[in-house]
Amino acid sequence: MKNFITRAVTGIIFVVVMVVCMFHPLLLTILFTAIEALMTWEFTGLVNTREKVQVNRFICTVASVFLFLSMTTYCACMAPIVIFGAYMITMLYLFLSELFLQKEDPVANLAYSSMSQLYIAMPLSCISMLAWRDMPGIGTHFNPILPLSIFIFLWMNDTGAYITGTLIGRHKLFPRISPGKTWEGTIGGAIVVLITACIISWAEEVNILADFDVFQTELSVEEWIGLGIVVVVFGTLGDLIESLIKRTLGVKDSGNMLPGHGGMLDRFDSSIIAIPAVVLYLYLLTSI
Repeated sequence: MKNFITRAVTGIIFVVVMVVCMFHPLLLTILFTAIEALMTWEFTGLVNTREKVQVNRFICTVASVFLFLSMTTYCACMAPIVIFGAYMITMLYLFLSELFLQKEDPVANLAYSSMSQLYIAMPLSCISMLAWRDMPGIGTHFNPILPLSIFIFLWMNDTGAYITGTLIGRHKLFPRISPGKTWEGTIGGAIVVLITACIISWAEEVNILADFDVFQTELSVEEWIGLGIVVVVFGTLGDLIESLIKRTLGVKDSGNMLPGHGGMLDRFDSSIIAIPAVVLYLYLLTSI
């Protein structure tokens, strides 16, 4: 019971902070810079527990921060593409340093350093591509609806999957990696997300979101449903990938930063894959 209360309180605070920060560009930038830094630090700490692995946690974390800030300023049209130079220099340092540091397994160090960027930094940085959109007749403008909708869908998916899986879950989805997940729970979560997508589309249609001083996404109800399906599929895959990493590393939780929820990777594992998938989905829509 105590663990449930701790988990519930942490979850409520987490959701409130996320929602509030989403509606202001500076707060969103600060929030996700911190999230990306903490996740990279946490991940590199986990892989450093492996034999012969000695990843430079500080430089990997700095690289993640540089990438997110570069992506944000570029997407917001506040800086030219050369802004990515700082990130490229940092990554170059990570590679060149292995020539001189004489560590036991430099190839493993390079592999895990690169993975910290490919698995965490790059996918999360894609949130800037959703937050800053080119609005017809207005130009580049900040709009929190798409980034926020991803997390709303993920939260609804988790809630629906947990309730459905607890009540009627019988058939395991991926027992080798995540024995707690069931097909019934996954379908239940997806149904809740589809309903939520319809509600968001309706809210846009009747102009409710205009009261929050945000622009319309111009997505139809079918496109919102498609976006919800993308989040469910790739969010679930993101959860399974993190479970695979934890099993490989022999840990139950990625950390203990969030009481009752584990570490930052445990909390954002689904979004790591869902965010770039949504970016691709939206770009495919605009190109059709």
